[in-house]
Amino acid sequence: MSHDSRTALRICPLCEATCGLTLTIEGTTVTGARGDRDDVLSQGFICPKGASFGGLDSDPDRLRTPLVRTDGVLREATWSEAFDLIAARIPALVQEHGKQSVGVVLGNPNVHTMAGGLYPQLLLSTLGTRNVFTASTLDQMPKHVSSGLLFGDANAIAVPDLDRTAHLLLIGANPLESNGSLCTAPDFPGKLKALRKRGGTLTVIDPRRTRTARLADRHVAIRPGADALLLAALTQVLIEEKLADPGALSEHLDGYDELAEAIEDFTPEAVAAACDIDAGTIRTIARELAAAPAAAVYGRIGSCTVEHGTLASWLVDVLNILTGNLDRPGGALFPLSATARAPRAAAPGKGFALGRWASRVSGHPEAKGELPVVALAEEIETPGEGRIRALVVVAGNPVLSAPDGDRLDRALAEGLDFMVSVDPYLNETSRHADVVLPPPPPSQSAHFDFALNSLAVHNQVRYTRAAVPLQDDRMAESEILARLVLAVGGMHGAAPEAVDDMVIAATLERAGLPEEFAAELTGRTGAERRLDLMLRLGPYDLTLEGLLAHPHGIDLGPLKPRVPQLLKTRSGRIELFPAPIAADLPRLREALDERPTGLVLVGRRHLRSNNSWMHNVASLRGGSNVCTLQIHPDDAARIGLADGATARITAAGGEVEAPAEITDAVRTGVVSLPHGWGHSRPGTRMSVAETGPGVNVNQLLDGTLLDPLSGTAVLNAVPVSVAPTL
Repeated sequence: MSHDSRTALRICPLCEATCGLTLTIEGTTVTGARGDRDDVLSQGFICPKGASFGGLDSDPDRLRTPLVRTDGVLREATWSEAFDLIAARIPALVQEHGKQSVGVVLGNPNVHTMAGGLYPQLLLSTLGTRNVFTASTLDQMPKHVSSGLLFGDANAIAVPDLDRTAHLLLIGANPLESNGSLCTAPDFPGKLKALRKRGGTLTVIDPRRTRTARLADRHVAIRPGADALLLAALTQVLIEEKLADPGALSEHLDGYDELAEAIEDFTPEAVAAACDIDAGTIRTIARELAAAPAAAVYGRIGSCTVEHGTLASWLVDVLNILTGNLDRPGGALFPLSATARAPRAAAPGKGFALGRWASRVSGHPEAKGELPVVALAEEIETPGEGRIRALVVVAGNPVLSAPDGDRLDRALAEGLDFMVSVDPYLNETSRHADVVLPPPPPSQSAHFDFALNSLAVHNQVRYTRAAVPLQDDRMAESEILARLVLAVGGMHGAAPEAVDDMVIAATLERAGLPEEFAAELTGRTGAERRLDLMLRLGPYDLTLEGLLAHPHGIDLGPLKPRVPQLLKTRSGRIELFPAPIAADLPRLREALDERPTGLVLVGRRHLRSNNSWMHNVASLRGGSNVCTLQIHPDDAARIGLADGATARITAAGGEVEAPAEITDAVRTGVVSLPHGWGHSRPGTRMSVAETGPGVNVNQLLDGTLLDPLSGTAVLNAVPVSVAPTL
């Protein structure tokens, strides 16, 4: 280390594991990153993404200054010019065409920044629009909906107690590549190995023999899309063989008898052909789950982004409940973050409702205040009152991440009067904006995980201030978003701290605290003062100063049972068989007789990327991080496709071409393309990504296939045809 080098701590913002990093810094440049051995959650673990922190941070393609469109061309502009233009255009459009004329898209990176956790909700409430689209309807919305229906709170998501369980059943999850999702667990691989070492059992249900599946005691190569059928059969076995025993939850359950009656047709024998799993294997899995001293079922994106995603997500928790493993150590528990509201006495709540409004064109019902992102293009294209004329995109790239990007690409280019993107890159979506507002590199930003701490497998709290001072021409992301709120809300020119002050005042009023309490809050910024307030009002009686005194974080202990206090259903109980689920079960019953006659497509994750984010970092390219079509040798031979040859893949949304990777890691009848590629559109500034752009798997989808309860796009188990190119 040179004499002017120093180190600084930073929580990694590049995936849901939130590992602690120790950065090496020379001047203002991050030259290295290693795991922080003293971090209370990650204890030194690091993955290739974290190790590449410096390369991502100093990427020369990151925008430094705002861009403003003049005469059809984006040019560099001052921050004042950018916000002046937003303030001139969006309020005027709202005045003329109404609040619904503005749409908002929130991308996945919002949950990975402190500002993304604090300000987007203010933006939505200021605009008052119902045209809200997020990455959730391309990912985890089924889990939010099922949790809302079961527990009355869409954010009450139970996570597997990885460190104490004896039996783990994973379905549609590949945490050795994803590092965990809706389950914040640094060193997921190490936790699975520790499970095996202490004599526990790991079962993986996945149509691909993933890295996670190779670690398992049992890998079951299910037919894609049949997850809910398998989970229903496991539930049926527990009930039929009288293995169900909810234990302490029994006194808090409604709907058991109705569930038992509704599920009785889904026997292992009835689902076996549709799942392509032997009925005896299904019964064995159910019996082992019931017999384990402590067990957890964990389902993720492979079981969410399918036609029965909400039913599958619901059945994951049903299995945890019926085996007595929900809300008990070693099972699946509800984390309690340091910024959560302090626990209240158990009592009935407001419950969770679906379909409180619907989209204008196709009538898609809302879920958790959001509309399906697949509806965005038609809401821009279709004339009439309420058409989206202006769009604000915060850290999103739906042209690549949503179905039929070509249609959305045209809609953004031709159908909008005005568009704002908050994004560090000129990517496939932000290239259409009239104003691009670039946040600073992560080294110049403070970090706190609001959302991900509420999904962590161990209760803890950590906060890191910016490791490098904010450069003069940069603007903090919190200030960018605060100024955006002011600009769209007719308060342009007010100090950005006014936004935080308003939130603090409203929070104190709701909490019944005097205004003078605000004077006790510490912090260098409005965002820090808000964090301090949330810590003080939270369940652990913490303060920002106390947290700063523990740079590696504060261990708040293992997860603990939280039922019935967390229940917010109208009954105050776990509603095991809610009406929307009951209404959707006949659709699952119809699937018992469905058999794909050709190939079906599934996605896959790469350890060295996170959706479309990181393909512009040279150190993360190559290795397994390549855009290939994985296909089984038998299918390749039948089609006449050679390894490395170009394959043409065709589906309802279009066709793409990709190199074939012949491998028995994918089961017969299934092909796999990774998500987030396709960096070949003109007008972007992503020089590394452009050198190996790959293809956009989502262009194969036309956006018509949805899970009806959650509005989530079907990204897996999609029928395709594959042929060699001529």
